[in-house]
Amino acid sequence: MKIIITGGAGFIGSHLADRLCAEGHGVLVLDNLLTGERRNLNDDIEFVEGSVTDGVLIRELMEQTQPDLIIHAAGSYKDPDDWVTDSMTNVVGTAHIAQAVKDFKIGRLIYFQTSLCYGLQHHTNPVPLDHHLDPKDTSYAISKTAGEHYIELSGVDHVVFRLANPFGPRNRTGPVPVFYRRLTEGLSCHVTDTRRDFIFVDDLVDCVMRAAGGAGHGIYHIGSGRDYAIKEVYDEMVRALRLNDIPNLEVRPRSPDDAYSILLDVKHTHSELDWRASTPLREAIEKTVKWYSENGIGETFTHLRPPEETKRAT
Repeated sequence: MKIIITGGAGFIGSHLADRLCAEGHGVLVLDNLLTGERRNLNDDIEFVEGSVTDGVLIRELMEQTQPDLIIHAAGSYKDPDDWVTDSMTNVVGTAHIAQAVKDFKIGRLIYFQTSLCYGLQHHTNPVPLDHHLDPKDTSYAISKTAGEHYIELSGVDHVVFRLANPFGPRNRTGPVPVFYRRLTEGLSCHVTDTRRDFIFVDDLVDCVMRAAGGAGHGIYHIGSGRDYAIKEVYDEMVRALRLNDIPNLEVRPRSPDDAYSILLDVKHTHSELDWRASTPLREAIEKTVKWYSENGIGETFTHLRPPEETKRAT
């Protein structure tokens, strides 16, 4: 197939580009490199530097490439207070993509949404696909959910993946890269008494490849099928880094509006796409730490307002 991946120099997009190229597909990546990195792409991948907010460029690429599939992995999340950029990229950019897929009669569109679309207060856990949407807590969730609605409005053949907490090599958001950076720089860390659903990127890519091959239609969850304590993730990071002295760890109480556990119900994904996560947490963190150690981590990001920096550990 001929495939365009928006945001393909980023964490998830670049892993998909690698897998698709390895299977012999032609891949073109569009990325503005605000959070993606050119080094994430191998030489067999055609690269165009640009933004999904550029509607003219999007239509030119569709016309020139005539792709069979669009994987829309581009997303703005660098600054939780930059609502305008989030809206332009995640809403307007997705509207450009959905409209172009419809107008050029592209075979299929795959989109990545966040499980923050459900908010932090859930009626049930695991969270089912039909849980009401309540994305008001972050600009990222608000804008990504609006993008999902534009895709549904377009009427094109699509698969929307609402993701748990993805992590792995090249990832720079969430607790795993933050723990790595702080632990290797001798800084103290803190955790809250919460549990979250973490999904390793290799498992995530396996699932997306089912949709890229034509399986499924509509909305699916990608999650591990279990929730992990944040402290459990921290302990595995300490183990993988082989730290002789366990660093000081501050355990903070949850905020009143924070959920104790967020776990996605993945039964629908298991049955419809014949997929389930298989990489143990320990193995996934070991692979991630090895990549960080060999390649560096660079700047890390959060969808939420960053907590106040704690003092250097002594």
